[in-house]
Parts: sequence; C-alpha cells; structure tokens
Amino acid sequence: MCGIAGLILSSGAPPPDPATLSKLIDTLHHRGPDGTGHAVVGRVALVHNRLSIIDLVTGDQPLFAGPATLVCNGEIYNYRELRVAMPAVSFATNSDCEPPLHLWLREGADYAQHLRGMYAIAIHERMQRTVTLTRDPFGIKPLYIAQVSGGLAFASEPQALLEAGLVARKVRPAAREELLQLQFTTGTDTIFEGIQRLLPGETLTCADGHVLDRRRVSHIPEGGPENIDEDAALERLDRALEESVDLHQRSDVPYGMFLSGGIDSSTLLALMARLNSQPVLAFTAGFDAPGAADEREHAATVAKALGAKHETIEVDERMVWQHLPEIVACMDDPAADYAIIPTWFLARRARQDVKVVLSGEGGDEIFAGYPRYQSAMKPWWRGGRAMWARGSFDRVDVLRSHPSTWRSGIAAAEAEAADGGRSRLAAAQVTDMTDWLPHDLLLKLDRCMMAHAVEGRTPFLDPGVANAAFRLPDAMKLRDGVGKWILRKWLEKHLPVARPFAPKQGFTVPVGEWIKGQGSRLGPLVAAQPGVAEIADPDKVRLLFSNIRRWRHGFACWKLLFYALWHRRHILGLPPAGDVFETLAAR
Repeated sequence: MCGIAGLILSSGAPPPDPATLSKLIDTLHHRGPDGTGHAVVGRVALVHNRLSIIDLVTGDQPLFAGPATLVCNGEIYNYRELRVAMPAVSFATNSDCEPPLHLWLREGADYAQHLRGMYAIAIHERMQRTVTLTRDPFGIKPLYIAQVSGGLAFASEPQALLEAGLVARKVRPAAREELLQLQFTTGTDTIFEGIQRLLPGETLTCADGHVLDRRRVSHIPEGGPENIDEDAALERLDRALEESVDLHQRSDVPYGMFLSGGIDSSTLLALMARLNSQPVLAFTAGFDAPGAADEREHAATVAKALGAKHETIEVDERMVWQHLPEIVACMDDPAADYAIIPTWFLARRARQDVKVVLSGEGGDEIFAGYPRYQSAMKPWWRGGRAMWARGSFDRVDVLRSHPSTWRSGIAAAEAEAADGGRSRLAAAQVTDMTDWLPHDLLLKLDRCMMAHAVEGRTPFLDPGVANAAFRLPDAMKLRDGVGKWILRKWLEKHLPVARPFAPKQGFTVPVGEWIKGQGSRLGPLVAAQPGVAEIADPDKVRLLFSNIRRWRHGFACWKLLFYALWHRRHILGLPPAGDVFETLAAR
C-alpha cells in the first residue's frame, strides 16, 4: 500500500518541475511514510511514497527492468505463483510488485489479466515513450488522472493534484447533486472539474500528454445462475474463501482484522483462526450513545470462541466533534458515509499494533446481503422498486433548486448490469458493484486506513470468491427474506456461536442524535459556510438543524455538515482549525 503520482507531458512542454514533484510526494506522504522514490526521464516523471509491507529490504520503488519503470500502490497477492511461472526471469527484488513489470514486458497492456490483488500501477516504457496506467478490477485501490497544462497528471488521490496546483479547485455541479442525494458520486468524472477516475479494471495507454487507448476487464462472472446443489456450493465456497484469506494474509509485517460481529467479519475471523497458529488480533468499535446498535458483546463472544485477541474501542460524541474535520479532510473524493467515523477510529487504534488489516467489504455485494435486493428482484407491478430510487433531499426542503439529474449515473449502471443474461438479483448486485462499492465503501476504507498508514485488505473481493459465489442460484443468495443465505449456511456449519440466522441489529452510527443535541449550535455555523450557502437557503438550514423530527432530517443534516467541512478543506483549501465548532467558525 502506497501513494503514486506522476506527469506525462507532451514533447513541446517544459520538463517536469521538481517543485511540483515534491508537492505530489509531500501531499501523499500519509499513504507511504516509510520511504520515497522517483524517476524522471524526458517529459515523464513517476513518484512513489512507500508503506513497507512485503520485501522490507529490497522492495523500494520505482522498480526497473529493461526499458520499463514501475510504481505501484497495492499488493499483488499471487506474486509467488507468478515468479514460479516465469523461471527465465532473473528477479532483482523479492517485491510483490516486480512480477507485474516483467509481465508487462512480455504481454503489454494485457498484463493485468494475470494479477490477483488490489493495485493501481503506472509503467513507463522509455523506448516507446508510453505510460500504462492500470487499476484493479474491483476498484479497491484508487487512481485519478487529469489533463493539465502541458499534458497529463495522475495520482492516488485528487488532493495531490489540487495541492500541487495542477488542477483548479472547482466543483462539478452534477456530482454535487449525486453526493447530496446518494452520499457518493458515480462514473468516471469526480466532483472536481477536470479530474477523472480510472474505473475499476481500466488500463490506459498514454503518450505525449494524451490518452491513446482505454481497455477494461471485469472480475464479475458473466451469465445467468448456474446449476449446482447446496453441498457442492458449500464445498466450493469453503475452498475459495480459505484460499483467498490465505493469500490476503501474505505479509512481512503484523496483521489483524476488523470484527463487527456480523456475518462477513465473523466468516473472515473463522478462516483466519483456521489458518493461523497464533491468536488473531481483532478490533471492534462501539458507540457510547443511548439506543445505538452496539455489537461489541456479540463480537467478543465470536472472538472468544476462536481464541482471538480482541481489542475494542468506544467512540463517543466528544471524540467525533473533536476529530470530524480531520476525518472529512481525508475524504478528498467525497463519500458522505457516516461509517467513515468508526473506520477512521479503528484504523487509528489498529496502527498501534499492525500495518495490515483484513476487512469484510464486498460481502454484501458478492453474496446479496442488502435488504434492497428483495425489492429490486420484483417487477414494478408486484411492488418492486429500483434501488437508489429516492434521494436524501427529496422530502427535505432546504436546497435552492431541486436536484434533477442525480440518478443518471445509477440508471446507466442499471442498464449495463441488466445485460448478459443475469437474473434481476444478479443485475442489482452488479449495479452496486459498479458505483456504490468502489466509490463509497472501498473509497471510505482506503482513505480512512491510509490516513493512519494502515493497509486495508478485502478477501471477499477476490476473483476466486467471485467465481465460486456470484453465479449461484438466486435462492442460495436470498431465501425467505434472508440475504447472504449460502454464507450464513457456511458460518452455521463452521462457527455456530456466530448465530448467523439470528436477527441482527445492523451497524449504525448515532450521528443523527449527536447532531440533534447540538443542532442549535451547528445550524448557524453550517448555514454560514460558503459551500452550503451556495446550494441551500441558510434560514431553512438553521431551521432543519434545530428541528430534527425524523431520521431523514438527521441524515440530511449529516450530509450538509459533511459537505460544509469537505468544501472548506478541498475547495477553499483551508485546513482543519480545531474541532468541528472551531473549524466551522474559523475565517
């Protein structure tokens, strides 16, 4: 896990500016505090900040082989197998990132089809003067690109491009609508004018300051539901899950896992306990708030049954108000998901003991765990409803103009997901895996973990697991109103103490109640922020914060608070100035 960036300038442009490269490195320091490296050849520059995980001695980057240079953010889990498959290659390091460089020399832009991992990679070929940019097919690791003066720039985070002065700080209104209504943004274009994402699975070939070619691969299996019985499905699933967790544990530094007590994290802990001779270190967060769902007790029961070393943290209101400006500041590509709060605090605690954490993101998408899938499976005439059909501000009247195009990106994802003979359920899963997963859940995990230089790994997002589970019959995913049915059956067999079929509280953050308690104080501060005043009526904002009567009011207040802090940091360019109240009051 690292931070990468670079410039791909045209032949007529000045050479890369050393001051610009230094700014890129400095801005991404939190992603890789263990070392920096760079390579400048002609009009191409690559920079790298390293978080040392595998090959602590010889794994510094950039890596060089023949006419090619590589920088990578991520981990290639099958690097040992790739080395064995290339006996003629004389490897210079033990790094997991060196095999992709030799694969690229052998196969060109198609090299990534052999990789199993999470990655954002840049490879410069000096003779052809091309740069190949590649992102993993699930979108676990981020990569952004922008047309800038003289050519192209790329980076692991948009804020690096902004802080280096390569792109102006300007909001794209259509993406702002998505953020307010959905809590994340969709597609290639980010919320920043001029900055684009590489989509999951994309490979771009660039030269002379331009993108020459785009190609894309997917790890989502094609076709409709397969014919398989339950026993065979469970056996196959067990093999795939064990292999994936085994690969995701490859590390030269200590690792642990996040345990919520739910189906996904309990499954991961069961497999880690099976594969490790020493107790697994598990971290759980809970909330000090009346009525808040808190599964620390159940997580402790699961951890005890598996002999894990269990660490818990309690997140209270004081902690949130104190650190929320820092938390929002790390979400430069914004996702207004209140789960950023516990994720950030868990990462901060985990960093005291480990540098790698396994987490359960992707389980709901791969195994169909969301309640919204039940409605999406039904046709409209039977009461079915499209996912993401209603926006957060549809029934909260505070915005100056009602959002009108916010669902366009989701609609495009739905249309694409419906192709290929998929069932309604599988199409709904693919829709979520197109935008919700990479642009909310994985983005949240990446930014909150990297804010503390911790690597987050997601064993459910693995091609072996996807091949074993995604094309299972719908009834093995969703049965009698219960999602993730086959995964629950696996857990029932291997860890019955987890009570996989018992009703779950769910994992919620009591942010609405906290805002309600401070509404009269927060409302005027949020309403006065330039970013909020531009899009909402200040009087209505103040009234909303002081009169939270329903869940949707509290959620709308959370999004306005998030946007106020985000706009202040990433559009106005102002750093946090203390706690929430001090930061919003600062001028």
